[in-house]
Amino acid sequence: MQPRITFLTFLVFSTFICSKVFAQETLTQKDTLTTWQMIKYDGASIYGGVVNAYTQPARWKGKDWALFGGIVAGSALLLTVDEPANEYFTNQSAGVPPFVQQVGFRFGKPLFNYGLTTGIYTIGLFTKNEKIRKTGVLLIASATAGGLLQTFSKTLVGRARPDMGEGNLSFRFWSHEAGYHSFPSGHAILSFTTMYAISKQFESPYIKGGLYALGLLTPVSRMWSDAHWLTDIVLGVALSVVIVDGIDNYLKKNNRYTYEEKKTKISWDLKIGAGQLGVIGRF
Repeated sequence: MQPRITFLTFLVFSTFICSKVFAQETLTQKDTLTTWQMIKYDGASIYGGVVNAYTQPARWKGKDWALFGGIVAGSALLLTVDEPANEYFTNQSAGVPPFVQQVGFRFGKPLFNYGLTTGIYTIGLFTKNEKIRKTGVLLIASATAGGLLQTFSKTLVGRARPDMGEGNLSFRFWSHEAGYHSFPSGHAILSFTTMYAISKQFESPYIKGGLYALGLLTPVSRMWSDAHWLTDIVLGVALSVVIVDGIDNYLKKNNRYTYEEKKTKISWDLKIGAGQLGVIGRF
């Protein structure tokens, strides 16, 4: 029987893991806002972050435009390998475990994605942990900005999906048909946006790398399933990085969250005695 992932299981597991990781640091909550005041404040932060995401090109400087040009040029270059890449990835799909394919597909769905992001925010809200609240705000604002952008872009561009059999340069502009909603990949944007936003809260390159890998599972799964071209995926991931970085900079520049961090130093000792074996942490 193929394993199934329920929304509740996914949400509980994800929010539990995130809360445990963030709990490794002791945070000093500066403000004494009520729950309702925090919700209003965070709502304003989310709104400001989304607006910033759409208006930031007006504030770009030389290096920003150079990066934009590089993304456009790179995407254009990848158009030449779209079809061979599609053939390669679809040929690999038979060897991918069903559970991995299901995780990849589910993680990019709006229901699961927003379940995770709002779950993280809720933990920060009710524990009054400002760092987790800020992470939840970054997640919700980034997912909203990216989600709205990809929804509009898919309809406007009207690119045919690989399984339509029309090639990677077939377009029906302003199409409402699902088969012509390939560019960019919404699954890729939502999944990588989430993992990239969470990764910004850590310094360890190993944790960051693990989160990046998890965030890329969904984009790759969309190519396994013959639903997107390589360029759909690459541009989706690039948009995720630009949106998350822009909103994160907005929150920092405007001092929306000014928590202090206190590192808890723990010394670990191995305890061995008569009938005993264990590890003791002293702090």
